[in-house]
Amino acid sequence: MRPALLITLCTGMFLVQLDVTVVNVALPTLGAQLHAGLTALQWVVDGYSVVLAALLLAGGALGDVLGHRRVVLTGLVVFGTASAACGFAQSASWLIAARAGQGVGAALLLPGTLAVINRSCPDPSSRARALGVWAGVSALALPAGPLLGGVLVSLAGWRPVFLLNVPIVVAAALAVRTLVEPGSRRAGRVDVPGAATAALALGAGVYAVIGHRPVAAVIAVAAAAAFLVVEHRSADPMLPLALLKSRRTAGATIISAAMNFVGLGTVLVFTLYLQSVLHLTPLDAGLAMLPLFLPLVLLGPLSGRLTAKLGPRPSIIAGLLLGALGLAGLLRVDPTTSYPTLLPALLGLGAGMGLLTAAVVTAAVTDAPPDRAGVAGGINNAARQAAGALGVAVFGAVEGDPANHPAFVHGLHTLGVTAAALWLASAALAAVTTGPRATGANGADWPLRARGTLRRSATRGGRVR
Repeated sequence: MRPALLITLCTGMFLVQLDVTVVNVALPTLGAQLHAGLTALQWVVDGYSVVLAALLLAGGALGDVLGHRRVVLTGLVVFGTASAACGFAQSASWLIAARAGQGVGAALLLPGTLAVINRSCPDPSSRARALGVWAGVSALALPAGPLLGGVLVSLAGWRPVFLLNVPIVVAAALAVRTLVEPGSRRAGRVDVPGAATAALALGAGVYAVIGHRPVAAVIAVAAAAAFLVVEHRSADPMLPLALLKSRRTAGATIISAAMNFVGLGTVLVFTLYLQSVLHLTPLDAGLAMLPLFLPLVLLGPLSGRLTAKLGPRPSIIAGLLLGALGLAGLLRVDPTTSYPTLLPALLGLGAGMGLLTAAVVTAAVTDAPPDRAGVAGGINNAARQAAGALGVAVFGAVEGDPANHPAFVHGLHTLGVTAAALWLASAALAAVTTGPRATGANGADWPLRARGTLRRSATRGGRVR
């Protein structure tokens, strides 16, 4: 795979990840200037994440049908326009709406990056190495986000945090037009009912947690059930349930969700802890988060190489165990402790996610048929983003007002124990689902059986879709 092409594809993920982390250090300043409370600040984060997660599957399917280059270019334009709107926002509602627009653009461009890598690297070893580079380069956005956010907020306020995306979008769009070939298309249509029910389920679920609305929870459950019914009956579903018949794909998707649920939730509460409890400036808080983000950059390529050589399971299990150990260290934090007490938790979580990212992505997409690469990548990323949005909502709800230091630290203890237990359970799941493909006396070859089901679904009604 050409290095220039790989770097260009990584730019898409870079933009998506940058806007996950760059906004966090700006939240206290942004909230003060726009008169936004904790609930509004959660929506500034989740307005982006919810829409991104809800539309990722549709974005992957749209790329498969229309061509990934066209859809990625459209996503870059939408993302850049919405970023400019964020930068000029005059109220919290305006900013939240513009963040939702960023989510639409990100949902269009993100699945295509994985699909093109999958198509350009038919050899499993080269694909794993490319995904390792993809994870490492794109992870640069995670340390870059707090640092750039801290510098920009300190020097020029919070608006340049969003306006920074515009020149990056222009450069990325020019590179995509030059380097990415149009590629093949799959005959079919985009599953609009599936996209609508998925968006309603996730949006209502997050609103139920953030706003403490039981009615929204009921709507979320009903919409989720409707989504499954729609996908089961659709001749061309947004989420082909047959893809999840691969135990490796299903297991990796669940583990990816657990990873982002904990990861994005802790980024929010760590940022609030550093600025509200330890009273660090935005720039100092960004620097203090580096031990969490730098391991993602450094260990991403290593995880790709290990996955190419040993398969995804060792890196996944090691990452989950390291992260769980770091999360358990939150029990040592209290309102009077200093930053070094928090450092082991930051390092453990960062190292764990660094080992996890490339390995779970590789495990999730390896078994997918080539013509459903966009959908397979979309499923994994949708699970990650949906769980991340729920993580921000749940972690924020458990923590409450950061001005109440004793209650906030008690919430850190609760979340540390719960998150560590979740990652230990995920390690047990990885042990039984992410190894070599299952074959045996029953003729169980999960990927082939799933592909056969997909082919039968694709020819319903006597015509090829």
